[in-house]
Amino acid sequence: MIRRLFEEALIFLLPFVLFGLYLAIRGRNPRHGAHWEGSVFRLTMGGLVLVILSLVVVGLTGEKHRGGYVPPSIENGQVVPGHFQ
Repeated sequence: MIRRLFEEALIFLLPFVLFGLYLAIRGRNPRHGAHWEGSVFRLTMGGLVLVILSLVVVGLTGEKHRGGYVPPSIENGQVVPGHFQ
């Protein structure tokens, strides 16, 4: 679950990173707030759209499990990992 949240956070931040690289390539200081003033809303919306699209793609193409989840257990002194039936 944490990994999925981390991935979504990285997808959300992707437009900001790309815009920062664009500013650096253009010879502007990406740390200067004046360069970001008009773009923050658009970058935020772009990040949200990317996150929503990634969730839709994963939902449509992800692995489907029909059976129930069997949690991890201990059998004969060995840990048996959780799995789907």
